[in-house]
Amino acid sequence: MSDLFAASNLSDDAPRPLADRLRPAVMSEVIGQDHLLSDTAPLGRMLASGRLSSFVLWGPPGVGKTTIARLLADHADLEFVQISAVFSGVADLRKVFAAARARRDEGRGTLLFVDEIHRFNRAQQDSFLPFVEEGVVTLVGATTENPSFELNGALLSRMQVFVLNRLSSDAIDDLLARAESLMDRALPLTDDGRKVLIAMADGDGRFALGLAETLYEQAADGQMLDGKALPEFLQKRAPAYDKTRDEHYNLISALHKSIRGSDPDAALYWLARMLTGGEDPLYVARRLVRQASEDIGLADPAALMIAGEAVRSYRLLGSPEGELAIAHCVVHLASAPKSNAVYTAFKSAMAKAGQTGSLPPPAHILNAPTTMMKELGYGKGYNYDHDAPDGFSGQNYFPDDMPREVFYRPKNAGREAAVKERLTRWAQLRDSR
Repeated sequence: MSDLFAASNLSDDAPRPLADRLRPAVMSEVIGQDHLLSDTAPLGRMLASGRLSSFVLWGPPGVGKTTIARLLADHADLEFVQISAVFSGVADLRKVFAAARARRDEGRGTLLFVDEIHRFNRAQQDSFLPFVEEGVVTLVGATTENPSFELNGALLSRMQVFVLNRLSSDAIDDLLARAESLMDRALPLTDDGRKVLIAMADGDGRFALGLAETLYEQAADGQMLDGKALPEFLQKRAPAYDKTRDEHYNLISALHKSIRGSDPDAALYWLARMLTGGEDPLYVARRLVRQASEDIGLADPAALMIAGEAVRSYRLLGSPEGELAIAHCVVHLASAPKSNAVYTAFKSAMAKAGQTGSLPPPAHILNAPTTMMKELGYGKGYNYDHDAPDGFSGQNYFPDDMPREVFYRPKNAGREAAVKERLTRWAQLRDSR
């Protein structure tokens, strides 16, 4: 009988979800996490030593976080206590810690598994500290959110973080094969239908087994579902995406780097992922305006205009029609020549401005609208560039007490190559005059 069903006082004959019936009984049955569980991996070494330290399991839903914690407790002969941060408060924690202390006095340790640990507030997270430090509990937290952002630094400094992988297609297929073995019959799917079910699971083993259980319960005798019929038979799962959390930043990073890497196909894919996940198209469009300046720059001056037009077009048309203008912009930016020369030049100029303080402009480039200002030398010696040979005077425009700096270094990309040629020629004229 599973611990969950025993805790609920349910008999062995009580109905149990397929995912629970297939829960691994030993660590070797856990799939998809060999990077943590192999003999030479961190948790594998913990298992071999028989000594557990507190840690956080960070990963997407349905990849084995609870199962791994439960099996580690069994292996280390620790009492397994599970709570959820969604349903527990300070009073619940006090009871857990009191029971763990009493258990330790009797010579038995406690592995406290806290699901959704990131949902505890700062004070609640701080309450763990003395009990972790004293060894009253071995704390194992599970979270789908980035611990760097969601857990207190004090608690995080006392725990290792182990990252669990999203289950691969092969791992999901293995789970389905285990389900078929347990049920002693194949899933009512064609080869194409099986591939679609695996894709619908989206790396979540628990969800995959839930879909399989639905098929076993609801598919008619002899019915075989192909890739087209299956999504109509089962409710399609929404992509894992939270536009206020880690996935939001991961996907915009993927889009940004695909554009920078001149891969329009990958860029369109990540754009589609964000939009189907419910992202605000204007957020994406604003990021594209930024990238047009940062990564394309003067190599293609039209890029910034196209990005601005994508924002305007979306505001005019809305979804879904306006999303095409954003896709247009994505493809243009990804296909354009790239230069970050203006971006790096501006950063350098900002740094230099911070170092040089309040150095005034040289007097010869100051306007002199009053007699007093003329007497002070404002504008004296200024050469009007349009009247100079080649339309270039070569005068100094930096502060008198500051050596000349070169911030902007154009690249040989797109239209910036011509800019580089002009600046090189002007530098030579400046040196000669």
